[in-house]
Amino acid sequence: MADLAFLWHMHQPDYRHPDSGEFLLPWVLLHAAKDYTDMAAHLERHPGIRCTVNFVPVLLDQIEDYVAQFASGQWRDPLLRLAAAPDGELPNADERDWLLDIAFRCHAPTMLEPFAPYRRLRDLRAFVRAQDGLSRNYLSAAYYADLAVWYLLAWSGESLRRGGRMIPQLMAKGSNFSQAERQALLAELGEAVSGLIPRYRALAERGQIELSCTPANHPLAPLLLDFACAREALPDCPLPAAQAYPGGRSRVAKHLADAQASHERRFGQPAKGLWPAEGALSSEFLKQIAAAGFTWTASSHGVLRHSAGDAAPTTTPWLPPEDIPGDTLLFFRDERLSDLIGFEYAKWHGRDAARHFMGELEALRCRDPESLIPVFLDGENAWEYYPYNAWHFFSDLYEALEQRPDIRTVTLAEAAAARREHSPRLPRLVAGSWVYGTLSTWIGHPDKNRAWELLCELKHCADRALDSGRLDAAARAEVLRRLAVCESSDWFWWLGDDNPAESVAAFDRLFRHNLSALYQLLELPPPVTLDRPLSDGGNNAAESGGTMRRATETPA
Repeated sequence: MADLAFLWHMHQPDYRHPDSGEFLLPWVLLHAAKDYTDMAAHLERHPGIRCTVNFVPVLLDQIEDYVAQFASGQWRDPLLRLAAAPDGELPNADERDWLLDIAFRCHAPTMLEPFAPYRRLRDLRAFVRAQDGLSRNYLSAAYYADLAVWYLLAWSGESLRRGGRMIPQLMAKGSNFSQAERQALLAELGEAVSGLIPRYRALAERGQIELSCTPANHPLAPLLLDFACAREALPDCPLPAAQAYPGGRSRVAKHLADAQASHERRFGQPAKGLWPAEGALSSEFLKQIAAAGFTWTASSHGVLRHSAGDAAPTTTPWLPPEDIPGDTLLFFRDERLSDLIGFEYAKWHGRDAARHFMGELEALRCRDPESLIPVFLDGENAWEYYPYNAWHFFSDLYEALEQRPDIRTVTLAEAAAARREHSPRLPRLVAGSWVYGTLSTWIGHPDKNRAWELLCELKHCADRALDSGRLDAAARAEVLRRLAVCESSDWFWWLGDDNPAESVAAFDRLFRHNLSALYQLLELPPPVTLDRPLSDGGNNAAESGGTMRRATETPA
């Protein structure tokens, strides 16, 4: 019997301003309302489907922040604050500019064009922008209230549209939403967001899913340990001027320990498996993963290909090389099948896509009836490109899988337990990620390298302050918390020339805000270089859907 192992990875970086706690971008809220709710609903409707769902602790932190906002009505997300405003209250100029900028960021063919009232709001914005600079002053409070509501409706999941109360009513009404209706919408969204962690915990407790984790703030751990490991897969990769990240080993250990503490607190038990940030592995990192007690970890076929040759199969887990202690199993994703879901099937009718995927599984099963088929991808970023948020695709696919006795869906912990005895051993592990099998997405470009240099300088300052004894326990904890945010892989991912200039600027700015805030916490003056953008780069590609279709899903 062939085993199909889905892993759905859920991650968003920390979008909160380091001083005010204000959410500068709303993507956690929007993915929570659309994708995390729908992915849970698909599993609840199809109890015969087993899979692994990976949550990054920094995402869970922000979900809990939203739960607190909905409970208190003290809004730290401007989108929620604007949606909750009294009738007739015009937002201030900054809020108006922010909403006009953010509220059409989505994949328009599936999330905007189907809704005539939302299109009218877009067309009104286009009209006033085409006039003189004062024309937007004629947009009323009602316009901004409706726009905030429609952005929330556009990002609502199909499970909420089909099973909710206010969401289908407001979509039918279309415009002129009262404060009472907007408050009812927020109450419904609050109920959905508050239920997310308990729903996934319940799925895990009944054995349908395995919940795995990622180091706490999603650091690119191999680079924290050794910049030079980037040259294992890409020998000519330019490296930062700094020789190494100071104290990287202890920082990786801290992210791993914090991830397990988060997992136990939220889900009642430690995680067995670890999906490393961006599927990035190295020999030194794998040693720390094993020492932390994880029984499995994973990456992509690009890493396997560099480590064991082009013919090395993903249809089995692998034991670590002889020189790496422990027996943590390594899984490597089937890039073709994963990328069909991530990229191709959005263009297909849902039933046709599901049938094609089942045909691909059958072909693999026929070649090797005992094969393992690992399909790993983001559980949040692809679905906006599908009609109806991939509702029909998942309905048809999960139903077809439930009816196939010769293809079994399994968690990765189950696959590890069943296949450990017969797993081959890697000859070596070449450092890389699930993007091209290299680490070039996070290092090598001048802007990315400069970001590493700034972070290294700050880490030296933090180490001196932490060693001086002048910080009390609370201040030390806050320094380490903010340092963890600065170590996220996302800041380095967005810098460079491959992403929309608008997104590059937003992440560049938030990264520098975090660095400056940590200097201030250390009672040190931030370097003047933090006043200047790291990058004038980025391209002019249109952004769609918050974190756009990440390069983590780019075919190798």
